[in-house]
Amino acid sequence: MADTKQAEDQAADTRQVARAERTAARLAKRITTFSKKHGGAEGQLAYIGQTGTRIVLVGEDGGWGDVVAPTHTIARSAAEKAGLTLHDTFDGDLAAKVVTGPYEWTRMAGIQIGGPANPTAGN
Repeated sequence: MADTKQAEDQAADTRQVARAERTAARLAKRITTFSKKHGGAEGQLAYIGQTGTRIVLVGEDGGWGDVVAPTHTIARSAAEKAGLTLHDTFDGDLAAKVVTGPYEWTRMAGIQIGGPANPTAGN
């Protein structure tokens, strides 16, 4: 009976590893697509609690985005599969590459600096 339990546990572990690999491969594909669209990309892993880890992407053209992985291990694996250069923090050279436009200014700071009100904020 112990052998059956051990075999079931090993099968479950194998399925879990395979599922994590498929998730990492899907995320790597999205990262690669972003990178091609933006002339290359760099990134940073940001832990977001129980939700997982955000892979913040910054393109060479200043475009930016993110993808979320369920675990830090899967996020790191996806970044490695995509050949993404990872930074330890989101500051300095990486942050300076981000290009923001009118939408971001309106969403993040427009109201405070006298910009137009964000119509989706429910003013």
